[in-house]
Amino acid sequence: MREAATVQHDHSAVATRPATVVATNVGKVFGSGASAVRALEDVSFDVPQGSFVSILGPSGCGKSTLLRLIAGLQPITSGEIAVNDHTPDEMRKAREFGIVFQQPILFDWRTVEQNVALPLQLIGTSKEERKRRVGEMIELVGLGDFRRHRPWQLSGGMQQRVAIARALAFGPRFLMMDEPFGALDMMTRERMQTELLRIWSSRPGTTIVFITHSISEAVLLSDRIVVMSARPGRVMRVIDVDLERPRTDEVRKDERFIEIETEIRDLIFSQEHA
Repeated sequence: MREAATVQHDHSAVATRPATVVATNVGKVFGSGASAVRALEDVSFDVPQGSFVSILGPSGCGKSTLLRLIAGLQPITSGEIAVNDHTPDEMRKAREFGIVFQQPILFDWRTVEQNVALPLQLIGTSKEERKRRVGEMIELVGLGDFRRHRPWQLSGGMQQRVAIARALAFGPRFLMMDEPFGALDMMTRERMQTELLRIWSSRPGTTIVFITHSISEAVLLSDRIVVMSARPGRVMRVIDVDLERPRTDEVRKDERFIEIETEIRDLIFSQEHA
């Protein structure tokens, strides 16, 4: 596994950078009448351009639902989400979102190359351009020696890297990640966190919205953390992470890292015992 890249985004004063995703008083209700379930209530926050923002909270707090609303995969019940001054649905149709789920969802009968190429085939990219982009993405995620392997020949972490390469293949400006490392063992998960930072640093301008229930993962990866309450999900606090980049595993020992981690843990713990 490679070290975190020395190429880095300019993450100074993230709070002063223009917002590219703006959520305003967002609510989401599933069902109706007595059986209605209020998943999200009055959720407001913004995502600065080119930043890495994590949405953090306990299971069932509506994190994944919120990601799907931002990505235009589900309709909003109330409030508004604007992505570059467009609706999420408009941005989805413009192919501005790459999406990575907890399970990589790869096709076993396709090679790594063929899995990464799939979205490009679906949008009619020429064979020459498809070959170029697929090769670039496979190298980006460090799988150049495995391009002709099938998914079942790869480890869980490698499969997830294929999913990331596929999501980035058509050059989306936004990468939406729904607990992408949640199914991995702890050591693989930590390696993948470092690998994701390297990949992101290689693509300046890409904005990442990342769902997690791991506090340390959110602090390591993020410029900003949106801390959600239990259902119905509300924003308890938005925390800007003022740790230097590039970040490696060593930052976990930093006093400021531990302070932020403790602040979030206390916030969530206080709500659970209120």
